[in-house]
Amino acid sequence: MSRVTPACERLGTPLRDGLLVVAADLLAARGFAGLRMADVASRTGVSRQTVYNEFGNKAGLVQAVAVHRTAEYLVGVEQRLGGADRPFDGMRDALAFMLEQASKDRLITSVVTGADAEDLLPFLTTRGLPVLLPAVAIVAEHLRRRWPDLPAERLRLAAETIVRLVLSHLLMPSAPPEQAVEAMLAVARAVLPEEG
Repeated sequence: MSRVTPACERLGTPLRDGLLVVAADLLAARGFAGLRMADVASRTGVSRQTVYNEFGNKAGLVQAVAVHRTAEYLVGVEQRLGGADRPFDGMRDALAFMLEQASKDRLITSVVTGADAEDLLPFLTTRGLPVLLPAVAIVAEHLRRRWPDLPAERLRLAAETIVRLVLSHLLMPSAPPEQAVEAMLAVARAVLPEEG
């Protein structure tokens, strides 16, 4: 029977989530090349084979970390999008949340700055569909609720533009977070009607 570390037990997470937490920590410190399945296994108190059974290989594990982290962020984004009376206020809150959380996330900081994890950049760029698609879906659903009369294709294009803009600001910040949020919001206002 598999054993989960006390840290994972304290968090109340299942084995898979515990493996993902440990893998994310190791990825932030070592990058893709330095990640070893045996280290993930040993830190969670399971066999290496258990890790392979769960994720298939190292690329599968890293992809699962990306999907898991994205899901965590999207819960907060969804709450902020729906928590405001006016659609652009919800967007402002969600954009600020994303930039703030990303600045605190050791793994994202490592990926974006290239410190220790520069080989993970493809998981946000060329291999970033598991990050991009769920984020676009959340934003598109928010836009659909706020602008029900707009064509679905226009809403999808607006959602994807906004999400790609957020990823761009995460990868290459060009202004303080407050200014970046207002710049991204200006783009959203340019592609969407004022009242939703």
